[in-house]
Amino acid sequence: MAKAKTKKAKREGLGRRLWRRVRRPLRRIAVWVVSLTIFAVLAYRIIDPPTTWTIQSEKTRLGQVDREWVEIEEVAPVFLRSVVAAEDANFCLHWGFDVAAIKVALAEGAGRGASTLSQQTVKNVYLWQGRSWGRKALEAILTPLVEVAWTKRRILEVYVNVAEFDEGVFGVEAAARHYFGVGPEALTAVQAARLAAVLPSPKRYSAKRPGQDLRARAAQILDGAETIHKDGRALCFTSGT
Repeated sequence: MAKAKTKKAKREGLGRRLWRRVRRPLRRIAVWVVSLTIFAVLAYRIIDPPTTWTIQSEKTRLGQVDREWVEIEEVAPVFLRSVVAAEDANFCLHWGFDVAAIKVALAEGAGRGASTLSQQTVKNVYLWQGRSWGRKALEAILTPLVEVAWTKRRILEVYVNVAEFDEGVFGVEAAARHYFGVGPEALTAVQAARLAAVLPSPKRYSAKRPGQDLRARAAQILDGAETIHKDGRALCFTSGT
C-alpha cells in the first residue's frame, strides 16, 4: 500500500514538473497567436487585402484570375444595396451574427443558411471555404473582432472586392466588366441585382445569361434593395459611418 502511494506521488510530481516546463512556452505561443490575430484584423482595416485563400487556389488551378480592387466610392450605390438585400438585409442592425436568422435557420433545418456579410467577409479574407467545425469556430472568433475594428462600410467594401462572381472572376470591378462591359460605377439596378443574385453559386449561375430562377431571385433583390433604401437599413454603409 505504501509503495503504491509512493509511485502515485512520483507520477503526480513528474506531471507537475512537466507542466511547469511546457506552461511558459504554451503561454508564449498563445500570446503570439492572439497578437497576430489582432494585428491581422487591424491591418486590413486600412490595408486592402492583396489576396485570399480562395483567390490563390483558383489562380493555381486556372493559371490566372480576373480581379482589380476598387474603392467603395467608385461602386454604384444600388449595387451595394443589392448585395446587402441579397445576402444580409439586416447588415446594419446586427453586430456580426443575425440571431433572428439563426433561429429561423435552426427551425427550418440545415438547408437554410444564416451567415451574415460580416461572417462571409471573415471567411473569404482570413479563412478557407468549407463547412468544417474548425473553420466555423475560427469564423465565430474573428467576426466580432472585425465588427469592432472595422466600420460596416469597410466590411462591405472588402466583401465586394473579394467575392467570386464567376469562375476566376473576383470583385465587383472585374464582374461588372466581365458580364456587362461597364465599370462598377455604371451598373444599373437590374445589372446590380443580377450580379448579387449569382453570389451564392457563382460557378452555377450567370448574370449575363440568367435562367428563370436567377431572374426571379434578381427581381426579389431589386425590390429588397429599394426597401432597405427607404426604411434606413442601408444607412450604415451609405453614410460613410
